[in-house]
Amino acid sequence: MDAVSHYLLQPRVLLLAGLLASATAVHLRGRVRLKFARQLTDHSTFVAPYNALAYLASRAPNRPFLEVADFPELKLLTDNWQVIREEGLRLMDEGMVREATGHNDIGFHTFFKRGWKRFYLKWYDQPQPSAEALCPRTVELLKRVPSVHGAMFATLPPGGRLGAHRDPFAGSLRYHLGLRTPNSDACWIEVDGRRYSWRDGEAVMFDETYVHTAENASDVTRLILFCDVERPLRWPMSGVNRWVMNHVMRATATQNVEGERVGGINRAFGTIFAVKQAGQRLKASNRRLYYALKYALIVAIVALLVWPY
Repeated sequence: MDAVSHYLLQPRVLLLAGLLASATAVHLRGRVRLKFARQLTDHSTFVAPYNALAYLASRAPNRPFLEVADFPELKLLTDNWQVIREEGLRLMDEGMVREATGHNDIGFHTFFKRGWKRFYLKWYDQPQPSAEALCPRTVELLKRVPSVHGAMFATLPPGGRLGAHRDPFAGSLRYHLGLRTPNSDACWIEVDGRRYSWRDGEAVMFDETYVHTAENASDVTRLILFCDVERPLRWPMSGVNRWVMNHVMRATATQNVEGERVGGINRAFGTIFAVKQAGQRLKASNRRLYYALKYALIVAIVALLVWPY
């Protein structure tokens, strides 16, 4: 074997090649894409190898919107939307549907500045104690749908908008159930360029790893039941995905009230957030230096991976 072949077959080079190939596939997936500079450092790039395997093993169609009827276990939730709405509206009135109380919600922290709020019912774990106490009927319904691993009440106020983004985990699919909505096309979500407007009592299913955005241009606060539903996968990826949900995704759990469990990833997020804030301050004061340092760091990491030694 010559020196070039020996170098190319090194595990770190093969891993980098796999990352680049899968990240490119994720970036090109669908009709709508993030800007290349953003995609380069987006979380969806770093988890692209896992997500690419999930797409290949998926028993569900790889398209932006899916048929809710293909997930018959979710009919229980849709049929009981008024029961769920009653508890969700009461939580809203009591001020319990709210933003995070600290830097402990890594998955959704960027949404809060746009007015988006949530109350966790469960997140890749047992139901939240606060949810069992405050909305017991909704929790009991969720317990009867084991494919739902994460669930929350989520609101978007008038004027609220969520910028274009990809969610990082392809092992789930997203279910939204309209509870109290404007029932208007002025309040919508757009997934890979296709728009859907929420309606009371109506459910929608989509793949949240496509680029999507949302806006509420009405004068009514939108309330939905927001669920992460396990993506049906072929073996052995189904078993791998179950392990990831039970260990990695569970570490992203956070609290509604003080004293509830916060997962390890969210406990570490406070430190990460402090570094991010320092970067944002540098970006505000000197954009050229910020981007020079950012891309220099990327180049240095790639060089360490590919440099022969």
